[in-house]
Amino acid sequence: MGRRIRAQRIGRGSPTFKASLRRKFAIGYPSMIIRSSNLVLGYVRELHHDPGRGAPVAEIALEDGRTFAIAAVEGLYVGQIIEMGADASIKPGNIIPLGRAPEGTVVSMVELKPGDGGKLVRAPGTYATVMSQLGDKTILLMPSKKMVELSSKSLAVVGTVAGGGLHDKPFLKAGKKYHWMKAKHRPYPRTRGVAMVPAFHPFGGTRKKLGRPETVSRNAPPGRKVGLISARRTGRKKR
Repeated sequence: MGRRIRAQRIGRGSPTFKASLRRKFAIGYPSMIIRSSNLVLGYVRELHHDPGRGAPVAEIALEDGRTFAIAAVEGLYVGQIIEMGADASIKPGNIIPLGRAPEGTVVSMVELKPGDGGKLVRAPGTYATVMSQLGDKTILLMPSKKMVELSSKSLAVVGTVAGGGLHDKPFLKAGKKYHWMKAKHRPYPRTRGVAMVPAFHPFGGTRKKLGRPETVSRNAPPGRKVGLISARRTGRKKR
């Protein structure tokens, strides 16, 4: 009988596959502070590298001395004045409600629901585009090219998340890739399923390729749930 496959071992949460990241900053907006006034001012105290996070983190200090962190956008610099609230100007780094953004505005760190601190569009080099305003709703074009409808009260940062060239430089050495993966608590190197024997993986036991669809049902048992789980579509997208 074969051992547990890798997907099962990851699900068990052993130290090898521990999911916690050694991040220093929890990024998000102090929504109540920003919404309490039409205009709140702050400044960029420092730009930090956060272990396990691709984008740099900007530490924002408010007038009363309180601080919070956001994913830095391109062009942000230490000492820059940050405007927050409904009366803030449309400039990179400022935090505004989506309802205040004109059509075509590029935003990031978008709140999925007002008050959640900004859950969407936080990866390096990503941005969402404001497509239209419909009453109390705003239509956004996400980095995935999907259209979403969000509350106009949701906050967002004007600009594109910094660090967009992260994946342009090749690793060159396996050791570099190993340490990068280790910072994110991902197993490396990863052996292909088709390279294993049937006892160790559902895709094992083939000489060249799998020879059957990779898609698998959402209700498949843990020892079978590998590959494209409950895939809506497969193959390359037609443009």
